[in-house]
Amino acid sequence: MELEGLKEAALEELAFRVAGVLEAGDVVVLSGEVGAGKTTFVRAAARSLGVTERVTSPTYQLARGYEGLKDGRRIFVNHLDLYRLEGIENADVLELDDYIDPHAVTFIEWAEPALGTIEDPSLVHISHETPTTRTVSLGGPAAERLTP
Repeated sequence: MELEGLKEAALEELAFRVAGVLEAGDVVVLSGEVGAGKTTFVRAAARSLGVTERVTSPTYQLARGYEGLKDGRRIFVNHLDLYRLEGIENADVLELDDYIDPHAVTFIEWAEPALGTIEDPSLVHISHETPTTRTVSLGGPAAERLTP
């Protein structure tokens, strides 16, 4: 699924819609150039999942965890940013498993080093169309659940 001409509010609305079909255990991989809107997307999706804390990019910490509420039930929301990693070694994969678990929805920016270790992720690619609009491509389980 590809959507064009999305301004920031439309990108956030799309994130709300995607979050609405996510389930515990889902992993959403976000890609796109710097400043495309990956963290904006995660921030809006996390709000939709009941996160009330301020969601910020975990670039220098690699990961942040939040607690939300979906359908009256507590859900964990993890946000990882692997921008600073060049590759993932076996020991790192074990730590990555701490964030990808059946009780959490996990968003991963710059996930290329980990793609081989993530099973059946939803894919969100955001690219600049103009300085104020974005093109978004969706794939995987979340995109399938969005389509009627």
